[in-house]
Amino acid sequence: MKKTKYLMPLLLSCLLAPLAVLAQVTPDSTAGRLTLEQCVEFALKNQAQVQQAQLDEEIGERQIKAQLSGWLPQVTAQFAAVRNIQRPRFVIGNEVITTGQNYTSNLNLQANQTLYSNDLLLASRAARFTRSSLDLNTKATKINTVVDVSKAFYNILLSQEQLRILEENIARQEKQYRDARAQYEQGLVDKTDYQRASITLNSIRSDRKRTQEAIKASTALLQELMGLPVGAPLTLAYDYNQMQQNILVDTTQNVTFANRVEFQQIQVQRQIQGLNTSFYRFGFLPTASIYGNYNPQFFSSELSSLYNNIYPTSQVGLQVGIPIFQGGRRLQNVRISRLQEDRLSIDLQNLQRRINTEYQSALASYKSDYNDWITLQSNVQLAEEVYNVIKLQYNEGIKTYLELIVAETDLRTAQLNYYNALYNVLSSKLEVQRALGTIPVNQ
Repeated sequence: MKKTKYLMPLLLSCLLAPLAVLAQVTPDSTAGRLTLEQCVEFALKNQAQVQQAQLDEEIGERQIKAQLSGWLPQVTAQFAAVRNIQRPRFVIGNEVITTGQNYTSNLNLQANQTLYSNDLLLASRAARFTRSSLDLNTKATKINTVVDVSKAFYNILLSQEQLRILEENIARQEKQYRDARAQYEQGLVDKTDYQRASITLNSIRSDRKRTQEAIKASTALLQELMGLPVGAPLTLAYDYNQMQQNILVDTTQNVTFANRVEFQQIQVQRQIQGLNTSFYRFGFLPTASIYGNYNPQFFSSELSSLYNNIYPTSQVGLQVGIPIFQGGRRLQNVRISRLQEDRLSIDLQNLQRRINTEYQSALASYKSDYNDWITLQSNVQLAEEVYNVIKLQYNEGIKTYLELIVAETDLRTAQLNYYNALYNVLSSKLEVQRALGTIPVNQ
């Protein structure tokens, strides 16, 4: 890989010239030619999944505040007005006595202040872990977005390069068709040469049409991944020299599991589960609060004079709730929570093995694709040389037209395979970075 490092600028400058000067655009605009970095930046702000993950963070923050609001004083008010159609009666001796008034009303104002609650204590301790979990979920979504947008971007570049190669082949084949037709009309060759040229030309045109449609589909996919409005224009700008500078990756790196967002997510889950265990273990502790209320009451036999007189009552007090016996539910919940902690520990160990497998697979694919890319570059040079020689020999009448067609097909195949290999190595690099946990998501 060190030997090939110095060949890269020469190889790409010969075969992959830059197509356009990069235009300067704002991150939230597509009114220009967008580079890969600008496409990724736009997607990280506008893709639906990223926006939903960010909204989930905001929702989670509101839920945390709602749970922690239990530590603040809780003030309630209740109002009632009653018309007693049949008032209560009771008997004293032989006399039946009717009690109460025809109309009653009362207003109850009560304030509660929690002093200690196991539920609220759990919510307070779990708040930062909940925020961390939501943040990691957003980070994971952004990582997937970067990878998906990058691959879609590269796929369009691949299709555009394929289209360019086919256009060159069509131009070359049209000339050969005209030459073969002219030679036939002059009686120098039979008609099979220009017929073969016609067949090859039609086949390449068909491939061009298929590639043009593939570009439309790939562009639509990239627009979706970026979160562009339907019908919004999208034109890409890219510099193969810059892509060449970013194509290499250090294949000697070791996996650091803590860099993977999935590893961090399970660690946060274990911390939250540990808090749940503590919550159940200390479930025997009492719930304590203080309260105070003010309750003005009104009585009257007539509705018009109901609120003429007030009879208030008020009180303050301390409430303590102690769970004495719950049928063993608390102990079972503690055991369940500890078992769930053990399960998460196993998940973490299994994730480490899976991450290692992902990295080794991604690294093997990258090395193979990189080697294919270098090898196929050499094949392009050889195929071009062979085609040029056979073309000269055909013009001199040494080679047959069939041999020329075969040489041209080999050249076209070598060129297309080369760009396929370029796309594969760029995609493989992304998978290596994802396996290492080094995908940048700073936006």
